Amino acid sequence: MPETSTANAMRRPRGPRKKDASDGLLADGATGNGSGDAPEVDTSYLETLLGYNARRAALTVISLFLRRMAPYDLRPVDFSVLTVIAHNPGVTSRQICAALDILPPNLVGMVKALHKRGLIERQPHPTDRRAQGLHLTQAGQHLHTQAQQTATDLEQEATHALTPAELQTLSGLLRKVYRR
Repeated sequence: MPETSTANAMRRPRGPRKKDASDGLLADGATGNGSGDAPEVDTSYLETLLGYNARRAALTVISLFLRRMAPYDLRPVDFSVLTVIAHNPGVTSRQICAALDILPPNLVGMVKALHKRGLIERQPHPTDRRAQGLHLTQAGQHLHTQAQQTATDLEQEATHALTPAELQTLSGLLRKVYRR
């Protein structure tokens, strides 16, 4: 089976595609095997777009992230949820949804899965009887500590070409874009 790209690895799994007679053929009838002598593709316009550059940078970091977090069985969103809980003991699901821009139905499954793995526990919220606060278990704290160190190390590796000042500027500018 061919290796999937990082972008495709993050998507939901789909069933097998139906084989088409034209699969593997380009418009001129050549196969898409890549002989190495094709002219370089012009992406200069795309490289002027923030979204394109942000996505390409994200795919680079996420590719490293997926490989390094595989031993912990954590996807980026799982790590984000664990991190918010670790740094905000007693946080509610509603607060996590707002902070990470996750739809509530999507978070429900993640919380169930993390709870089933013994990484988080629900406790009554101290001020809202209708809500439950989320806390890391001892196992969750241990896993999060290891995963957070791994994330820190991979970020340093992924951004090695930037000075600390450039990295701080880039992070600040990206936050300005998504926080509007």
